Amino acid sequence: MDLKAKINKIIKFSNVDGPGNRMAIFFQGCNFNCEYCHNPETINECKNCYKCVEECPTAALYIEGKSVKWKEALCCECDKCIKVCKFNASPKIKEYTVDRLIKEVAKVKPFIKGVTVSGGESTLQYRFITEFFKEIKKNWPNLSCFVDTNGSLNLSDDTYKEFVDITDYFMLDVKAWDEKEHVELTEKKVENVIENLKFLKNIGKLFEVRTVIVNKKLNNELTIRKVSELIKKTDIRYKIIKYRHFGVREELQKNLFSPSDEELKELENLAQSLEVKNTLVI
Repeated sequence: MDLKAKINKIIKFSNVDGPGNRMAIFFQGCNFNCEYCHNPETINECKNCYKCVEECPTAALYIEGKSVKWKEALCCECDKCIKVCKFNASPKIKEYTVDRLIKEVAKVKPFIKGVTVSGGESTLQYRFITEFFKEIKKNWPNLSCFVDTNGSLNLSDDTYKEFVDITDYFMLDVKAWDEKEHVELTEKKVENVIENLKFLKNIGKLFEVRTVIVNKKLNNELTIRKVSELIKKTDIRYKIIKYRHFGVREELQKNLFSPSDEELKELENLAQSLEVKNTLVI
């Protein structure tokens, strides 16, 4: 039986998901529940509560059997279905085989430098991605294969060796260094994230580390300092990201605060003082 993956959306041309112009593929499903998640509709699978069907203004959603189905041609992309969902899901998920997804890459391959898989948490579907990347390498060896991850899986385990080997580079989120803060923010422990930071750096497959800066909640200086100490004197990029409320669940926004530009600059200066060669503030 062909492997299949649940995919939330595909961005054919992206310049923020790795180097150069890239196809970015967002897989459905995540094992973190980050307070500041900007795409909460990627966390869970549809529960078939039918609320979105009732609210859809163009009848693009309907019930077949006991499941919600989506007529893409009727969709006006108003995202009302996502806004009314109480389960952090989307009814507009597509299921792809490797062959079908390769055909999507083929449509744009002359115009891109590579493919990045994201999410949700793409590594939860690592078996599918491994076969997908194999096909990319076989058909277009000039295209690079990147993985955007929250670092929750223990990638140094032999279970993931083939997946790690076929991937050119990883982009890793380090959301908080302190264990208590990380659990409060994501509902998961930070141990594997830190171990993956060390592991991927040591095998030369860490392209970028990202930290979202949230005021009044996280010890941002601690996280920046600890990450910087591990990636100093390397070419690994450290992306320091200003928290913004766009897409964040309204009920959670009241406890999340953006830093000032001056505070972001101070954190970048800290990283640079610790010999991080490549920093980017956004």
